[in-house]
Amino acid sequence: MEPISIVGGGIAGLALAASLDPGRFEVTVYEKRPELPTVGTALGMWPNAQRALERIGVLEEARAVSPVIGSGWVRNAAGEPWVTVDAGGMFGISRIDLLRLLDAAVPGTVRRVTSHAQALPAGGGLLVGADGVHSMVRREAWGARTAAGLTPYLALRGTLPTRVSPDAVGEYWGRGDLFGMAASYSGMFWYASYRSDLGPYGIDAASALEQARERYAGHAPAIRQVLAAAAPENLLVQRIWTVPRLGSYVRARRVLIGDAAHGMMPTLGRGACESLVDAVTLADLLNTLPEGQALRAYDRQRRLRTRALSLASSALGRVALAEGAQPLRDRLLDLARRRPEPAAVGRGSAA
Repeated sequence: MEPISIVGGGIAGLALAASLDPGRFEVTVYEKRPELPTVGTALGMWPNAQRALERIGVLEEARAVSPVIGSGWVRNAAGEPWVTVDAGGMFGISRIDLLRLLDAAVPGTVRRVTSHAQALPAGGGLLVGADGVHSMVRREAWGARTAAGLTPYLALRGTLPTRVSPDAVGEYWGRGDLFGMAASYSGMFWYASYRSDLGPYGIDAASALEQARERYAGHAPAIRQVLAAAAPENLLVQRIWTVPRLGSYVRARRVLIGDAAHGMMPTLGRGACESLVDAVTLADLLNTLPEGQALRAYDRQRRLRTRALSLASSALGRVALAEGAQPLRDRLLDLARRRPEPAAVGRGSAA
């Protein structure tokens, strides 16, 4: 049996542990949390993530507890729609439900160690850093220069038991802030991002919620209603951090997956999806190829792809969270909204 140590028992780490061949590998997962989280947010599952869930064997269970996202609008701060977005067959699963399904898919042969790893695990074998944007594995093996970078933005993610109106679903872009809401299996998810001086660590949820209520006081009524009903105990608050570009996700017998490799702005909603794809890609390569060849193939397949998505998420973030350029952005999107349909233009010309 070949030993593999996975540091981090979140989405990437559990998906990898669930996908590795238990007849070939002796897997140990190190996770600092003794229990799964009880507060979460919606994670949009793009087609590539759905294929990963199918590979793990939990796709149908995931769909059963997740509404199809359908279509929504990108709106201005007042709630006036600019652009409709059709999500096709995407669905939005609660992070809590996703972790629960992945945890249940991990074979019983996998050893679980509940501790906060302060140093790289000893004992030899392949070491996988699945320990998030502040990855200890990345810091120890790639060096201090790869430490996560702090953005000026705060991210709030919450849930409510009430259903969201179809007329309110979507994302609202203001001046230096955004707000989104979507349906969940038992109510609604909402999220907000804006420039804030809270944190960067140990942010009090009640203080962040009060700050958000002040920040969005002049925004659309639907936003104000959500924030008025929100409760700190159903809220996740974090500053947004990103991971610098790495020359490789592999160093000797150490490999990074998920946010440890490519933590990015959340504006594209691809972080959890790419973590799942990382995990099943690495597992399938390790299951079928010699380790060295598998690691080189993984780095080749995943690094450029995730780098492109990271750049795209940063670019979209600059547009969605525009401050000085916000009036120009709004004027351009207003023009897009008011542009006549092609058929209407044709009829007008014919007349």
